[in-house]
Amino acid sequence: MLLDLTSPLILGSASSSRSTLLEAAGLEFETDPAGIDERAIRKVVTRDRGAAPSDIADVLARAKAETVSERNPGALVIGADQVLACGDELFEKPNSMEDARRTLLILQGKTHQLHASVALAREGRVFWAHIETAHLTMRALSPEDIGRYLGQAGEILLSSVGAYQLEGLGVHLFEEIKGDYFTILGLPMLALLKQLRLEGTRAP
Repeated sequence: MLLDLTSPLILGSASSSRSTLLEAAGLEFETDPAGIDERAIRKVVTRDRGAAPSDIADVLARAKAETVSERNPGALVIGADQVLACGDELFEKPNSMEDARRTLLILQGKTHQLHASVALAREGRVFWAHIETAHLTMRALSPEDIGRYLGQAGEILLSSVGAYQLEGLGVHLFEEIKGDYFTILGLPMLALLKQLRLEGTRAP
C-alpha cells in the first residue's frame, strides 16, 4: 500500500535524481525549487560558524524546506542538500567540463565523504531533519582515464557535485563505497519514508 498523505507533498528541489527516488517509492508530490543562493549560505555558515560539512548540508536542507513551506501554506515540504568533502576541501557542482576534470583529478585515489541532509517543514518551520554520511574511495586514475570518462559520460556530469553519477558510468571510478546508496544519490530515503509514514497516516 502506498503512502496516503493528508496534506500536499512538495519537493523543494529541482534535482532530477531526488524526484526519481520519490517517484520510484510511489509518492505523489509536486516540485517547487527553493531558489535560494546556496553558495552565499555556504560561505556565511563556513565563515561565521566554522561549520562541519554535515552542518552545512543541514543548514541548506532546512533553508530550502522553510523557504518553500512559507509560500505553500498547508503543504508538507521536503528540503534536501548534499555536501561533498575531501580532506579540508568542499566541492560544488562543476560549472564546466574543465571544472569536472579538476574535481576528478583531486578526488582520484582518495576517500571523500558525501553528507546528505533532508528536512521536513510545515508553515515555514522545520519540524524534522536527518543527516547521513557515505564514504567513497575513488581508484587511482590517470589524466587519460579521466578524459575518457568525461568524453563518454558527457555534460550530464555537471549536475553532480563530484562530477560523477554512481548510478551510471561513474560506478567504474570507485574501488570501495561505505554508506547508504540513497545517501550517495542525495536523499536519505529510508529515514525520510519512516517519518512520512508517521506524518502521513497510512504505512505501506
